[in-house]
Amino acid sequence: MARKLFTFLFSLLVATLVAQQSLLPAKPEEAGFSTERLARIDQTITSHLNAGHIPGAVVFIARNGKVVYHKAFGYSDTDTKTALKKDDLFRIASQSKAITSLAIMMLWEENKFGLDDPVSRYIPEFKNPRVLTRFNIADSTYSTEPAKSEITIRQLLTHTSGLDYAGIGSQEFKAIYAKSKITSGIGGLEGPTIGEAMKKLGSLPLKHHPGEKYTYGLNTDVLGYLVEVLSGKSLDEFFRTRIFQPLGMKDTHFYLPAEKYNRLVALHEHSGNGMATIKHSIYDNFNPDYPKLKSTYYSGGAGLTSTIEDYAKFLQLFINGGTFNGNRLISRKTVELMLTNQIPDLQASPFGLGFGLETAKNDHLDPATVGSFSWGGAFNTNYWGDPKEKIVALIYTNIYGARYGNMGIRTMVYQSIID
Repeated sequence: MARKLFTFLFSLLVATLVAQQSLLPAKPEEAGFSTERLARIDQTITSHLNAGHIPGAVVFIARNGKVVYHKAFGYSDTDTKTALKKDDLFRIASQSKAITSLAIMMLWEENKFGLDDPVSRYIPEFKNPRVLTRFNIADSTYSTEPAKSEITIRQLLTHTSGLDYAGIGSQEFKAIYAKSKITSGIGGLEGPTIGEAMKKLGSLPLKHHPGEKYTYGLNTDVLGYLVEVLSGKSLDEFFRTRIFQPLGMKDTHFYLPAEKYNRLVALHEHSGNGMATIKHSIYDNFNPDYPKLKSTYYSGGAGLTSTIEDYAKFLQLFINGGTFNGNRLISRKTVELMLTNQIPDLQASPFGLGFGLETAKNDHLDPATVGSFSWGGAFNTNYWGDPKEKIVALIYTNIYGARYGNMGIRTMVYQSIID
């Protein structure tokens, strides 16, 4: 009897350790899901495909490190009718932000800086910030006043610095940034580096005083350059050696190697009652095929291309408390800090150090558990992680100007739990 108990406990321990090291395929019932109920996801995606809402989609769901659903639907290119594959490459845009936030927190653990240090201590161009008070739309001239305080690194992580966005921000700041050739960073640029661009950004006005509001802006691009300053490596090299290689993220790049070009999904947009591939520039005049360019502009806020499985590995790191694939990148306590609401006093959705959060404030909106974290990308890629339920879930499509969000996949995932 004792031997049987020991064998059972040992097997359970091994299974737990394996689940924390990698993402392994399993039958849904082994992870507390219903195969029959998960099939409703097939029906949901197929209905959107048939209605012409999306060109294709890849969906990935794992629980306790067990992959219970990983399917591709539709086309990667509607012109050529090329079937979408599970390992195709997607422009993940703002999903780059969480990876940059992880990089910064790894350097914070090495005592390279303090979260409430002024950014100007490391990037002097951000010294003595000023706030916009008047803007003339006719010629983009403006007036400013001194900011009440300097921007801190924590404020960059929480989008409360006062920086706005090029390309997708307010009318005033799109004009101000365009005049100074500051971009959204979505695609590759020839010429400037992220450091040169961020130094110039530091001399431009803020939308509001630091810490007073949440404004989604170029904060994470500044953090990407800060990674370079603090580590002495390019952001590309830091990501590759300190994050991607340890996690086994072999298909995540700023700019794709030529042998992977054929796996990049075509970018689509809504046209009439269906989808059409994009033949024009996007956002602030970017080439939609930017992942195939060669550049040294590494946008920590928007520049990466990846597969859904690669990004699932990144998310599983947080579910596991900072470890994956036998490597610890950050501590459990740092994960807890990143997943704690940092802006409880602001009239904004809860936000941690790099992620949107599910808290008691917004838990009534959907079935995700308090403590869940999420974000997405400009081309309709979405993800979330649920530490309590040990769930990682992602849905990727390839649409510019998307209308359909995650298509109810979050509900479809949670209604499939049967344990």
